[in-house]
Amino acid sequence: MSPARLFSARLRTVFEDVGHWALSTRAGLKPSRRLPQQASPRLLSVGCADHAKRQELPGKKPLSEKKLKRYFVDCRRVLVCGGNGGAGASCFHSEPRKEFGGPDGGDGGNGGHVILRGRVDQQVKSLSSVLSQYQGFSGEDGGSKNCFGRSGAVLYVQVPVGTLVKEGGRVVADLSRMGDEYIAALGGAGGKGNRFFLANDNRAPVTCTPGQPGQQRVLHLELKTVAHAGMVGFPNAGKSSLLRAISNARPAVASYPFTTLKPHVGIVHYEGHQQIAVADIPGIIRGAHQNRGLGSAFLRHIERCRFLLFVVDLSQPEPWTQVDDLKYELEMYEEGLSERPHAIIANKIDLPEARANLSQLRDHLGREVIALSALTGENLEQLLLHLKVLHDAYVEAELGKGRQPLRW
Repeated sequence: MSPARLFSARLRTVFEDVGHWALSTRAGLKPSRRLPQQASPRLLSVGCADHAKRQELPGKKPLSEKKLKRYFVDCRRVLVCGGNGGAGASCFHSEPRKEFGGPDGGDGGNGGHVILRGRVDQQVKSLSSVLSQYQGFSGEDGGSKNCFGRSGAVLYVQVPVGTLVKEGGRVVADLSRMGDEYIAALGGAGGKGNRFFLANDNRAPVTCTPGQPGQQRVLHLELKTVAHAGMVGFPNAGKSSLLRAISNARPAVASYPFTTLKPHVGIVHYEGHQQIAVADIPGIIRGAHQNRGLGSAFLRHIERCRFLLFVVDLSQPEPWTQVDDLKYELEMYEEGLSERPHAIIANKIDLPEARANLSQLRDHLGREVIALSALTGENLEQLLLHLKVLHDAYVEAELGKGRQPLRW
């Protein structure tokens, strides 16, 4: 073999060793370990796949049902700022053999609005996902050749249905239905380019205007639970147990008062795909309208309920006083709230002392009382039938007024 061929063969061997060493280092192997040449394409593809996997940005995982229940927020102060408008351009047309091209600066784009949108969703049950500040998208600046800047996109903020928007103590919007929208902050107008200022007495304007800043507002969001029926009662009356018995909702149940610290909504299904939403309102005590106990923080959730279910603990002495106290608290909080269509539910009929109080309760109230047991399921059918009667009367009244009834 000639010296030239021997040198080229050794040089080729050195390059192969360097290539194998680079592949082995990338695969996480020791540099001293030499890999066969057939494995290099496979290792290269694995290395590229791992690199691409590392480049993928992990998406934001939705909150679980457990965390949504834990972080229930029904009040939020939000600073909303509309997008700023883009600035106008000041430039002149430039073209060979055309000395006086004239102004061709385009206008800036308008800033994007910030819009609140009511939505019913698994991930939008409270105001916990609403941030304390939102900034709209700004518009782009104008360019030469009469190019206008792009307007900023609209920023939609998803809020649960039943959100009340207040500004300075004044109600400005009520997002009580699915798809309701409210423009929280307007985007700024885009600036004008020098093309806009072209006139007969000014053939070469150099004036251009900047974009206007977006609107800034401080809004207070207040959530009021939207449901057809609202269960109202004192602590430990069995409201959460009753909601678990008639729907798939799973609120916490325990033998101590104030187990329920946030409203829960359960859906009762009927034939013909008819659904009735029932809300479990946290327990009310005497003096709740004066902000005692859980206070008026949860009394406002009753305002959205179309009819009420007064849940009475039948095992307590003189159970009729519970109904009087509940109606008094509702009337003191808002006039006319206790006069809405309602039903009296006497719970815990399975206890021996409860049956003795049932006849006295009916005599004092002078109206129909639905006696049942949420624990054993006794007489739940009568409650479901009466619930449908109340719902049908509500739907008929809404249609008679020319309004669309609430649907779930």
